[in-house]
Amino acid sequence: MIYHSEKAIFIKIAERLCDDILAGLHQEGDRIPSIRELAAEYEVNTNTVLRAFDILQRDDILLQQRGIGMLVAKGAKRKIRAARKKEFLTKELPDFFRRLDLLDLDIEDVVAAWKEYKK
Repeated sequence: MIYHSEKAIFIKIAERLCDDILAGLHQEGDRIPSIRELAAEYEVNTNTVLRAFDILQRDDILLQQRGIGMLVAKGAKRKIRAARKKEFLTKELPDFFRRLDLLDLDIEDVVAAWKEYKK
């Protein structure tokens, strides 16, 4: 994981876990690695991972099962996707449109690039 950016490390860890859920690496009901396992993997303090878990529990992405550990909550993938779509549409897309305008690009250019990307 790359740590040199403006985002806090615990937020990056939470986003990485969400990415893994969206990619299908963790399914609903799956146990995810423990705080200690992730802290060792990411080479961070256990409290940093705990903060990431707290965010994901608050957002109903993860749930704690006594004696088992942290599990991916039912509907987690749908919730992550909905939140990320909302963020994309309200924060990233307006900047994208502004850049298209500044570069004198139109939607046909974007569609052609999208088709090439999907090949």
